[in-house]
Amino acid sequence: MANPNTTEPITEIREDVYDLTLTSEPARYRSFLFDWGAPTLVDTGISEVSETLIARLETLGIEPERLIITHADHDHIGGFDAVVDRYDPETHVPEQSTVDTASEPDVRYDHESTIGSFTAVHIPGHCEDNYALVAPEQSVAVLGDAMIGADWRGLPTGYFVMVEAIYSDDLIAAERNAERLQAYEFDVGLVFHGSSVFESAREKIDEFLDFPNKSTWEDRP
Repeated sequence: MANPNTTEPITEIREDVYDLTLTSEPARYRSFLFDWGAPTLVDTGISEVSETLIARLETLGIEPERLIITHADHDHIGGFDAVVDRYDPETHVPEQSTVDTASEPDVRYDHESTIGSFTAVHIPGHCEDNYALVAPEQSVAVLGDAMIGADWRGLPTGYFVMVEAIYSDDLIAAERNAERLQAYEFDVGLVFHGSSVFESAREKIDEFLDFPNKSTWEDRP
């Protein structure tokens, strides 16, 4: 099957953890595949790259048995029906999401739901239904759009920033709710836009959120 949208290789980030980059330019869209027990696909990119997503899964030879959507923005859920039609996985979609898919989700999850190895962490602000998925035992977090790679905004690779205000419902809420990530331990933080962070990810989130004079800001009248 042709793969016209990206020339980037499939990247095995850690053993059995795969970055399925679906487009490179002008915007980067991704899915992540975790071959832990029941193979789990997280997000599907836009509908226009569904053939690329299927091709990348076929190249790996791993059929997803579970599909988790972090939130219902088009660049995260667009390929939902294509994946369901091809593989018939068990599908998990946030309780808060409004979806327009041919197939109804099998499971609606909420804050602190357990899905396989993942704990769902609700982080509204970018949008009401935004979630991160944290796997503490594997020390990996999929950050949904709670955070993006700093290089997306022209800053050094290896750090995080928030999603732009023009793409967010409430940037202040997004930053405050991101503090929920500080309750979990993980070393790798996977993002859908910009570059992921492969070491000390939780510590770098701490540094971003616990900025100088934060206590003064919190205590302001």
